[in-house]
Amino acid sequence: MANQKSSNRLLPLALAIQTGVLLQIPTMAQAAVLEEVVVTAQKREQKLSDVPIAVSVLGTEQIDSSFSNNLESLQLLVPSVSIRTGNTTRNSALTVRGIGTISFSIGAEPSVSTVVDNVVLGRSGQAFGDLYDLERIEVLRGPQGTLFGKNASAGVVNMVTKRPTEEFEGYVDMSFFQDDEYKLKTRVSGSLTDSINASVTVMDAEFDGYIDNVFTNEKVNGYDKQGIRAMFDVRVSDDTNALIIVEDYDASNDCCVDLVARTTNASRPLDSSVFVSGSGLDLDQRRVDNDFTTRTEDSTTAFSIQLVKDIGDYSLTSITAKRTWNNTEFREGDFTSQNGDLAAPVDFSTVGFQLHDVGPQEWRQFSQEVRLASPGDETLNWQVGAFYWDIDSARNFTRDASCQVTDDNTAIVDAANLADPSLGLTCLQNDIVSATAYMSTNFQNYAVFGDGSFDITDSLSLLFGLRYTEDEVSFKHNRRNNDEFGRRGVGVRQAALDTDFSDSTSEENLSGKLGLQMNINEQNMVYATYATGYKGPAFNVFYNMSENDVNPINPEESESLELGYKYTGESMSLSAAYYSTEIEDFQANDFDVSDGTTTTGFTNGGDVETEGVELDFLWQATDSLRLSGGFSASDAETTLGDDLPFAPDLKYSLSGDYAIPMSGGDEWVINASYIYTDEQLSGNIGQDEESNPEVLLPDYSILNASLTYRAPDDQYSIALVGKNLTDESYATTYSGDGFRYQIPRDAERYFGVNFKFNF
Repeated sequence: MANQKSSNRLLPLALAIQTGVLLQIPTMAQAAVLEEVVVTAQKREQKLSDVPIAVSVLGTEQIDSSFSNNLESLQLLVPSVSIRTGNTTRNSALTVRGIGTISFSIGAEPSVSTVVDNVVLGRSGQAFGDLYDLERIEVLRGPQGTLFGKNASAGVVNMVTKRPTEEFEGYVDMSFFQDDEYKLKTRVSGSLTDSINASVTVMDAEFDGYIDNVFTNEKVNGYDKQGIRAMFDVRVSDDTNALIIVEDYDASNDCCVDLVARTTNASRPLDSSVFVSGSGLDLDQRRVDNDFTTRTEDSTTAFSIQLVKDIGDYSLTSITAKRTWNNTEFREGDFTSQNGDLAAPVDFSTVGFQLHDVGPQEWRQFSQEVRLASPGDETLNWQVGAFYWDIDSARNFTRDASCQVTDDNTAIVDAANLADPSLGLTCLQNDIVSATAYMSTNFQNYAVFGDGSFDITDSLSLLFGLRYTEDEVSFKHNRRNNDEFGRRGVGVRQAALDTDFSDSTSEENLSGKLGLQMNINEQNMVYATYATGYKGPAFNVFYNMSENDVNPINPEESESLELGYKYTGESMSLSAAYYSTEIEDFQANDFDVSDGTTTTGFTNGGDVETEGVELDFLWQATDSLRLSGGFSASDAETTLGDDLPFAPDLKYSLSGDYAIPMSGGDEWVINASYIYTDEQLSGNIGQDEESNPEVLLPDYSILNASLTYRAPDDQYSIALVGKNLTDESYATTYSGDGFRYQIPRDAERYFGVNFKFNF
């Protein structure tokens, strides 16, 4: 990992790549025709080659051929994106170009916006459910505050699902993998009347898991999930269209358990069958000894209606959406079955302590967006709009734990002595007594915006945009001690266990962009943009909240310079970009040891700089061979020289499909993808591999492949799927305590088969 910032190190490489590409690509042989890629990265349909933004696109074929069902798997194909995996979806986070928000607070928002069918999701965790029936995923890199708002200060992951068709069609898609994993998807689409097209997609999936719990003799880190999405595309009149989407999703996941993958603290005894000897990271560890199952109960209900009305040559769009997300976390916090579940103190030398967390939370979200857009082929093209957003969140979190005492106190075991404050009896420093915190937050956001371009000449355009934002954030927090003797431990930092906090804050912001776009010819385009981003204020609202956490956390503001090049030919599309971003008052996790106990807080972590070059390409080399790939080299760190977590210096991917036509109209398709991810830090800012070697995750390479038989007219297909063929294990997250890690399902070799029937 880089230890010092070199502000100009990557710029010569970026210019060399772009210049070389510009000179060489037009001379390449045009062997086949590449299907045009259309995106909505600027909230109107445009060819990808015309969009002056660094955008990575995964289309239907790429998504389907990867046989992935969630963002954690698909992000491997987008080098600029990384994911921090938590014990629950609410604690997972996205980073783009090294920038993302990792926080346990319910009073904080993401800096990478996730959008599904034009609806902004309130939290990144909502996007970590199952992905099904996707048309494409667009990853917009860098600040996108003008069109996408405050939670897009680092980028946007824009997910677009398939719209209903007029012709009757459908499919049944079944996958079976090792260890009793299966996935079922089915879709029916067609016209109900002359003016209404509709579709229904149903998903069901189940997996026992891939980690052995030696205490229960069961598998963990599996899932059981179901979802249904109904869409109605209604032609209200000749000039008005309505798209109505209703969705219901439920999941019960015993994921993601923390694996003990390094030498553990001797004060926390563990079953010998899962104890890791030596100081190195054991990436082959697949066992836990838990008497409480880490799991998540997750459910989403969603409704949205998108109205589009043509007013002459102009277009008026209204998007109304309401979503509810319920997420309950169950967490094994002592990582062992050797616990003491006793009200009285227990002998430290013989009984391990117990820590179990239960935290249900509910988000209720309402949003309304209105946009008016000019025709897309004028000298002056523009959009203006207004946005309103309201999110209520309620969470209660109970931490249950046993209590241990020092040798001097082991004889004091009767209730009378425990209740005697003069004895000063407390738990050991690393122990936690039981308490419950009740928390709620409210976020309201108002914004007006405008975005457009002006053609200075036939080949040169001025790019511009501006957004005014107003945020109002409030919270309430109270915590009650559940320990009958009134003891305290690290889980409650101050002597007064019962707390009652509340506060509110508001902020205003003006962000925007300015740039130039030059169309050199029909195939080559270059652009340069300066953009600012904004992420609203926050509060550190979490179970262990104290007086020190009541003050609001300042907004996070970003400035970014981006130079880009795009080439589009008959058989190839390619984009390259150089970027440099500075972020003021970066919102980040931090350690607090002020009272002798260690807790993870959320605060302004100082200023951050990130710089890098990126490359994406799609090449239809022949009628039978298609290649795609991406490359990202970045340097992301604070102005003090600390590397940012989940920001690998290098990441790249290469995928290919080769079709072998048969005489009867059928074909065989060979697909393969290779992904490399450089080593990366996975701790908090300020932790590095020298002072905290456990936070450094090793680099890894993944090779996936499949062999598919497609019947004539694509009536059905059968695929053999191999994941991680080289069987290279890796960790995606360091979870803490010097020994806990997340090692995903894809960190080992496994095989499966897929059947798809089209009608």
